[in-house]
Parts: sequence; structure tokens; C-alpha cells
Amino acid sequence: MTEHTPAADGYDPDVEPGGPVALRELPDLAIRKMSVSQMHNNVYLLTCRSTGEQLLIDAADDGARIRELVEGAKGGAGLSHLVTTHQHWDHVRALEETAQWSGARTYGGEDDADALPVAPDVRLRQGDTVTFGDITLDVIHLRGHTPGSVALAYDDPHGHVHLFTGDSLFPGGVGNTTMEGQSFDSLYADVTERIFAVYDDDTWFYPGHGSDSTLGAERPHLEEWRERGW
Repeated sequence: MTEHTPAADGYDPDVEPGGPVALRELPDLAIRKMSVSQMHNNVYLLTCRSTGEQLLIDAADDGARIRELVEGAKGGAGLSHLVTTHQHWDHVRALEETAQWSGARTYGGEDDADALPVAPDVRLRQGDTVTFGDITLDVIHLRGHTPGSVALAYDDPHGHVHLFTGDSLFPGGVGNTTMEGQSFDSLYADVTERIFAVYDDDTWFYPGHGSDSTLGAERPHLEEWRERGW
């Protein structure tokens, strides 16, 4: 697995359940990352710095802490958008609770939507966008870990792309494809064609568990991933 040191801006991707929240401040967007539960699920809160509008990625667990994160975010104005990257149980345990208290518009991949505990207001497809405040995220449909997994890409006009990959891409490989109904071939094809073939090496990605990485750090290993089948 790839090891990473904190970014030059002081952001440290290695968060722990119950530990401090990591903050990355871009010119137009603040990114907060925290870890919840024994599964070390990552929860991401994105705040538009000009309007305060906020979007949460994966209300995985610990609804009280998620609410504290949202309400304590400097410059934030509640929670208006709530995206679920995929249907697996460990990513949705606080989804219903968070949706109820926040009243946020909910989003999920079209092919995972019917399996979510909260029917999403918006069913996401490849090529869609999600906008909050002055921020626009591009939707990438990645098939194989689940049928409707999605990633979200923010192309920072002042820097590089920031990519939120759920459980489809991690430092060291693609997501798990060993369970019934999953497909390594499908996931590998989508990750290579829809991520690595589209985005530059300086793209920083934020997965559903654990530490972050860049596409440049992972690209040399793509053939190795294909050969081993995971």
C-alpha cells in the first residue's frame, strides 16, 4: 500500500475514528474529512467558501458526530446536499437520520438507488453534475464494486482535481470485487477509462476508507492490479 505524508498545505489525510477532523482549505472550497465507526469509514463535508452552502459525502455512521461536523463548520450554512457513493451498509448507517434533521437534497447512483435506506431525490448517472453554491462536481459512474457506485470530481480552477472515489478506488488498488455480483473486470475498466484516462497525475483522490493518494502515485501500478485481479 502507498504511504503518504501530509500535503504541502498542511492537510493530513490520515484520520482516525473519534479523532480530529482534517481540514483542507482551497480558494473556493473547504474540504473536511473525518473517520467514523470500527470500519474506519470516511465522511467528507464540502463547504462553498463564497456562499456557505454545504454538501456531505457518505453519512456512514455516528449521526450525532456528523451533525456536529456540519453545524460546527466555520463559514457553513447547514447541510443542503447529501450524496451517497454506493449502497453498502457501512456507508449508509446514518443516512436516514442525517437526511431527516438536515432536510438536505439526497443523491445516489441510479443503479444503487433502490437499495438505499432513503430513496434519493436525484438519481445520478455518468456525466451528471452536482452543484452547490458556486461549486460544481462532475459525476463518474464506476461499475463493479456495486452496480451504481459513483465518484465526484471537483476541478479546482486554482489548482488540480480533487476526486472522491467511495469504495471504487484506494491507494494500492481498486475496491473489493470478491463478493457475488461484483466484477473486477468491470471496475478496473471503468477506473482506468473514466478516471486514469481522463484526469492528470496531480489529481488527489479521497477514498471511502483510510488514507488518500494521487493518480500519479498509483498509475505505475495499473498493470500490476490487472494481472493480480484485485
